Amino acid sequence: IQIARCFEATRQRCCRLEQDGRRAREQLARVEAERAALEVKLKHARNQVEVEMKKRHRAEAELEKQERKLQLVFESLMQEPWGSREQCSVLSALAGRRFGAALVPGRRSSAVDESCQSLLSHSDISYDRTEDDVVRC
Repeated sequence: IQIARCFEATRQRCCRLEQDGRRAREQLARVEAERAALEVKLKHARNQVEVEMKKRHRAEAELEKQERKLQLVFESLMQEPWGSREQCSVLSALAGRRFGAALVPGRRSSAVDESCQSLLSHSDISYDRTEDDVVRC
């Protein structure tokens, strides 16, 4: 009778361990599916960041090009011989208020909101993919 009780206790323990193993495998499957979904989201986010960085670089290049054009137009208007003294003073005042940042070489236009610069700065983004490699046992 004692041997039968031991066998029954062992059988019940094996059943509990089997159920625990089944639950652990189910949980592992759910976590792996979630990880795969997050990896896809990460890949899409990285691609989107790359696209946005390219757009930003193109926009910054276009901004610099337009600022150079504006500078040339301003300098041309200031050097016109037919321009009156009043016209020069109006242009100077206009340049000081509205175009001051654009007309100073190396400075950005005041129309660009730089409050999110740290969020958008490509220098803050690390593309080190070594963290993506998961060591599997």
